[in-house]
Amino acid sequence: MVSVLQNVAIDCADAYELARFWSGVTGRPLDPDCRPGDHETQVLLAEGPILYFNQVPEAKTVKNRVHLCLRPETSRDQEVERLLGLGATLVGDHRYPDGSGWAILADPEGNEFCVLRSDSDRAAVNGGVGVQP
Repeated sequence: MVSVLQNVAIDCADAYELARFWSGVTGRPLDPDCRPGDHETQVLLAEGPILYFNQVPEAKTVKNRVHLCLRPETSRDQEVERLLGLGATLVGDHRYPDGSGWAILADPEGNEFCVLRSDSDRAAVNGGVGVQP
């Protein structure tokens, strides 16, 4: 017997607004039953677990122990720029001149996440060999 991952829960101050941000990031819809002011909302991903947002009274105070890593369909750098335009902030830049590496961003409530290289970015560096982000 095994357990199936149902959702990734993200504590936040404004569940609906943070879910809207992540809906823009993923291009996936909010649950149609979610409304502004709801204390629980979710983004329905195409496959895999749901992104579940739970409104809590306390603010985020330290670095995430678990975070999401995104592999964009476009180039990593184009995706970083798009996400900054949606309201993310750049927290750490681990992109290297040879095209390898990743960027660490934070959503509007400060939850860190990574933007990895796209498949085309990976293929351009060392012929796509290796498993580096």
